[in-house]
Amino acid sequence: METASLSIIKKELKTLPPDVLQELVVRLAKYKKENKELLSYLLFENQNEQAFIESVKEEMDEQFTHLNRTSLYLAKKTLRKVLRTTNKYVRFSGSKQTEIELCLYFCEKMRKMGIRLNSNRVLLNMYNRQILRIRNVYSKLHEDLQFDYEEAVKKLMI
Repeated sequence: METASLSIIKKELKTLPPDVLQELVVRLAKYKKENKELLSYLLFENQNEQAFIESVKEEMDEQFTHLNRTSLYLAKKTLRKVLRTTNKYVRFSGSKQTEIELCLYFCEKMRKMGIRLNSNRVLLNMYNRQILRIRNVYSKLHEDLQFDYEEAVKKLMI
């Protein structure tokens, strides 16, 4: 079976009656947790982006509390998990400002955890990639926002 392209799917969805479309969406949400999370975001949290950012930050805080500071191996695994979760929510939002806010928060939390980033190449690279990501994203924003975010990034530089 060959998968249809997105444009063909969009055209077909336009022809469906609302009740059939609703059934398809519910069925799609049943099969994968991420689909259900995306649908929840689009239906309930899309209208208030700032509240969404705050809820994601709270979830990140919760995940950072489980960070094992004694073993760098376990710390790296936890940090990768936090970053995966953060990236998932960034994809849900699609907003550049949300992406910058969440990446900045991740870097701030990473710095505050007390792990020496310079002593571990993997952690340092993870941190530097996020800084680079922030810079790439804010370069596409308005000049006033660029200035604000540049100040925040300067504070995070090692």
